[in-house]
Amino acid sequence: MRTRMACAWLLLSSVALTAQAPAPAAIPPQPASAFVEPGVLPKTWTTAGPKCMEVPAWQVHEYNPNFFILRQSGCIHYEKPFLYLIFGRDKALLEDTGAGMVDSATIVQSLMAEWAKRNNKTGPVPLIVVHSHSHGDHVAGDPGFIGKPNVQFVAAKVDAIQQAFGVKNWPTDLGSVDLGNRVIDLIPIPGHDVAGIALYDRQTGVLLTGDSFYPGRLYVGDAEFPAFVASHRRLVEFTKDKPVANILGTHIEQTSTPFVDYPRGTVYQPDEHTLELSRGTLLELDEALTRLNGKLSRVVLRDVILSPRVPRQ
Repeated sequence: MRTRMACAWLLLSSVALTAQAPAPAAIPPQPASAFVEPGVLPKTWTTAGPKCMEVPAWQVHEYNPNFFILRQSGCIHYEKPFLYLIFGRDKALLEDTGAGMVDSATIVQSLMAEWAKRNNKTGPVPLIVVHSHSHGDHVAGDPGFIGKPNVQFVAAKVDAIQQAFGVKNWPTDLGSVDLGNRVIDLIPIPGHDVAGIALYDRQTGVLLTGDSFYPGRLYVGDAEFPAFVASHRRLVEFTKDKPVANILGTHIEQTSTPFVDYPRGTVYQPDEHTLELSRGTLLELDEALTRLNGKLSRVVLRDVILSPRVPRQ
């Protein structure tokens, strides 16, 4: 049974991690496929309010000592995106930078400094900044990272992603990056967005799927639908022989009531779905896509909704 873990709400000016025994300086070797490094997720996330004056800008959850999940408050932007910060022995990787008028760099730098201190490092390790895709609610904090010392900034563009992760043929080939005894695999998944990617952390068995698969409305247009279907099946194929502990996207739009979502723009979501999805839900959506036989249509499943994007007038 999953243990509930307290979430720390943090102001941008300070970071306080849950006290715990000092972690060893070295990251354990890459686990075999039969084992993943465990982590815990909260039963619920704080979204915003109901009194925004009482809600700090960021919620930080320690999935385990080397994997952090950040959620932006809905009081800053209704999208309330999730960001992911993963540490290896030699480098760290951040996926996404937030939405709206946001300073994600300060909170990330504070976490990196605290992690370095806890692991007896002389200073923060180099940071790789990547994006789940190129939409505005995932790249708004980019200015805080671009051109900064010790930061490798990877723009949310296909050519930049290919170069940084060694992806020869887009979107059929895989890429990867080694953070130091911790390999992160990259799976191109265009469809929701041309520069869409998924990241698989071999250390924890966590699959990060951006806006292409999360508990909410999966937006896709008619022209992009074939690519979306192919990308989703690429995820199914990729995960068939790998341990998948959790699939984590970048939003929560579903309620805890099956098949029911919050309206677009909802800031306060006191009864929302859990962040994590399973490979079973991945397969359920794949079956639904097969039944559509190439014709895009709205599909409401228990945990996700395939939502045709309305063309701009």
